[in-house]
Amino acid sequence: MLHNIDSDTLNNLIKENPAAEEVISKLLENHHQIISFLTHEIRNPLTLVFSSLQILEAQNPELKKLSRWTQICDDVDFMRCILNDVSTINSSGKLNIDTFSLEKLLKATALSFAVSLDNEESEDTDIEFTSYIPENIGDFTGDKTRLKEVFLNLLINARQSIEKEGFIRLEAKREKQHIIISCTDSGCGIPPERLSEVFDSFVTTKKKGTGLGLALSKTFIEGHGGTIDVVSKVDCGTKFTITLPV
Repeated sequence: MLHNIDSDTLNNLIKENPAAEEVISKLLENHHQIISFLTHEIRNPLTLVFSSLQILEAQNPELKKLSRWTQICDDVDFMRCILNDVSTINSSGKLNIDTFSLEKLLKATALSFAVSLDNEESEDTDIEFTSYIPENIGDFTGDKTRLKEVFLNLLINARQSIEKEGFIRLEAKREKQHIIISCTDSGCGIPPERLSEVFDSFVTTKKKGTGLGLALSKTFIEGHGGTIDVVSKVDCGTKFTITLPV
């Protein structure tokens, strides 16, 4: 896949030399087709392998006792996740545009996340989740599914950054012709040297992360003409801010 910088460079070349637009467009189209072909050809047999492992485990429960069995299953599933994310980011330029209530979408997302927190609550964790979604946001024209993916990804990342106690806050407001959505947490924070690369593909600090969640989020938001920014401090927390044009 092309890095964001590569895409910007190609766009600048097109502006400087309109005659190159057709050639560059064909190269980009071939680029996407190759990625789609590779992910499809690898993901399908890998899915069959994963399904076979699940069937074997169901038929032979004693396999769970093998020292490497769980790790093998996790590794295969992890590869499937990477291929799914690569396929998604490769087709992320295609948005299904519709007009909908952003207020309702944010409130529904917040409710789903709150329920998931309640389901996992234990004596070891105490996370306070709050949301402030005003009624004056108005309707929004964009891809409802992609935006929900972004909001959930930020909330899940916030949850994973908090080890025991802390808070997560989701807020939205409208300022003239922009809607600003922020997700703040009191988690472990991001080291200063990693902040500049958090939106790069395959960069992650999670043990089982693919490093594509934030890269996808940035692509989706920019596809709507918006921006996504982050500020963070180690051991204090992180705040992601999304700005979307109305």
